[in-house]
Amino acid sequence: KVQLVESGGGSVQPGGSLKLSCAISGGTLDTFCMAWFRQPPGAVREGIVSLGSDGSTYYRDPMKGRFAVSKDNDKNSLYLEINNLKSEDTATYYCAAEPHLVLGGTTVCAMSLVALQYTYWGQGTQVTVSS
Repeated sequence: KVQLVESGGGSVQPGGSLKLSCAISGGTLDTFCMAWFRQPPGAVREGIVSLGSDGSTYYRDPMKGRFAVSKDNDKNSLYLEINNLKSEDTATYYCAAEPHLVLGGTTVCAMSLVALQYTYWGQGTQVTVSS
């Protein structure tokens, strides 16, 4: 059974930084298409960045610059670093996973930022930005 567990959230002041982690069990990271999403209070879930199993990335335009995704295959973990935090970054942050496709010996990820296209989700980690 694939499970995702996020950690690293907390309360920070504007301008601060956080590094969120997503630990994966029940599968190996390099067989999944991964993504980070967030859901602000009272708002819909929105995509931040997708990460292909080959390491390629796709950021939603407003997220470029302050958000950085990375992964460690040895630790089976995905990370999201957020810099220069702003009050509008207050949200629950989720990681999501979808098994990649293998077509003709090549792994394929849709690089989607649509929540419905991901099967596995963590429970979320809360980030609160406030002075």
